[in-house]
Amino acid sequence: MSSSKFSDEFKRDAVAQITERGYPVREVSERLGVSAYSLYAWKKKFAKASSGEAEKDTEIRRLKRELLRVTEERDILKKANRVFRQGCKVRYAFVAEHRGQFSVRAMCRCLRIQPSGFYAWLKAPLSKRAQEDARQTEMLKEAWVESGKVYGHRKLHDNLLEQGENICLNRVARLTKLAGITAQIGYKRRPGKYGGKPSVVVDNTLDRQFDVEVPDKVWVTDITYIRTQEGFAYLAVVIDLFSRGVVGWSMQSRQTTDVVLQALLMATWRRKPKAKVLIHSDQGSQFTSMDWAAFLKAHDLEHSMSRRGNCHDNAVAESFFNLLKRERIRRRTYRTRQEARRDVFDYIEMFYNPKRKHARNGMLSPADFERQQKLRHEGV
Repeated sequence: MSSSKFSDEFKRDAVAQITERGYPVREVSERLGVSAYSLYAWKKKFAKASSGEAEKDTEIRRLKRELLRVTEERDILKKANRVFRQGCKVRYAFVAEHRGQFSVRAMCRCLRIQPSGFYAWLKAPLSKRAQEDARQTEMLKEAWVESGKVYGHRKLHDNLLEQGENICLNRVARLTKLAGITAQIGYKRRPGKYGGKPSVVVDNTLDRQFDVEVPDKVWVTDITYIRTQEGFAYLAVVIDLFSRGVVGWSMQSRQTTDVVLQALLMATWRRKPKAKVLIHSDQGSQFTSMDWAAFLKAHDLEHSMSRRGNCHDNAVAESFFNLLKRERIRRRTYRTRQEARRDVFDYIEMFYNPKRKHARNGMLSPADFERQQKLRHEGV
């Protein structure tokens, strides 16, 4: 895909993954499907403009770290009030007891003891079983953090198996419970009653047939809102039912036809379908406009439409929005729409498409699932 086809916003977001989030250029290139040459060119063009913001963000992060340090020391001193005048062993015992709550170095600093002395006090060697538990718990924590803290013990178990670990599901469940590792998800909405009238213009051709055997045969699209401190941002996505990958998306400050057209335009640029694609949507005004119909006709896309007010007819798109909001949006507070866009970019392009495991895909990410199916089709 030609780099000229990407919007400047997409390019800035891609550069931010390198300059602000610390991803290597090669990894960003692989995850986004963009050449390293293009990324370096975008970085040269856009990195300077964001340097001032980066310096402010660096200072804010430093102040936040300092606040966390001071807060932690205050909480340690409140709890350790009665052990200051006690011997070293008593203070060591306090550190050992509260290691899950505070950092060892912070406690040693507040209690005026040396970390080396504390670790020497813990000289009794662990059993082989305990050592193995500790090693695999660290692996589980790393996989959990990398997922954005959204994986539960089943996906973490699959992650360890991929790394060659010989571990059963029950053992993973025990270790994650002891370590306090749980899938952090948002609230659930109460189920409603759904029926709805079919569209009088476009048939519901998809009819909830969500299992598709080949890529770029059926796409689904929908739009949702994201709350920020400067107002709502509206996100439109296009999802390929074959792998559940997000093949196109767009975010704007207004809920207009253009936001869904830009998402669909990205999908057609990225995928370049060789045959007619069925695109399914709800009956929102954005999907019934003349501009939408003209775009579908110009790009050889066939329209399918849900019954009015029936979210189950577009369940895959609704499921994606539910994941996005549970795993990311409801755990954040966005100051600006741009900040929200960058976080959505990170979720979709750097995590969901290339990394997030799906049970329907055999615990493979959308990108890995498509690669596997392509190799199988080619007989490799």
